[in-house]
Amino acid sequence: MSNSVFNNSLWFIPMGFVAAPAVAADYLSIPQAQQLLFPGASSFVERPTLFDSNARSAIKSHAGTRQRQGSQPIWRAEKDGQLQGWFIVDDVIGKHEYITYATAISPSGEVLGIEVLSYRETHGGEVREASWRANFQGKTLKDPFKLEEDVPNISGATLSCRNLLDGVKRLLVIHQLFLSQQA
Repeated sequence: MSNSVFNNSLWFIPMGFVAAPAVAADYLSIPQAQQLLFPGASSFVERPTLFDSNARSAIKSHAGTRQRQGSQPIWRAEKDGQLQGWFIVDDVIGKHEYITYATAISPSGEVLGIEVLSYRETHGGEVREASWRANFQGKTLKDPFKLEEDVPNISGATLSCRNLLDGVKRLLVIHQLFLSQQA
């Protein structure tokens, strides 16, 4: 009898290994993303920005999306002391987990590119594809920032697509409100 209990319990061991696939992945470090988005920059000067409740309200009012954190990691990309643009790291929620990405913004407020640094969702990783991310290049606050109008949706990744689109718009608002006068 104890032998049959032992044999039956062995079935549970292999099932435990199958049940929890690893999905979180880090693809780029901050320095790697900086070099990809600003290949000509000779330095990156960290300019962390703190937002009080009034600043966060202004961001939400202009972007339509709330600023979750009270601070934003921002670097000034420079070449020989001259501003090349702004490198901003941000997190948005995919469906359940955060997506960490970086956005390069020109001094005039144009998206130069985005890179996904970490993706933790089980689905929707197609937002990492260069062809999809390229849709953000050249976007400014004059664009409508509508899914399927500005940036195509990816079936199975709608929330990741929408939230990255909203996040990039929010970063452009941060640029307009807090960085555009800092040349």
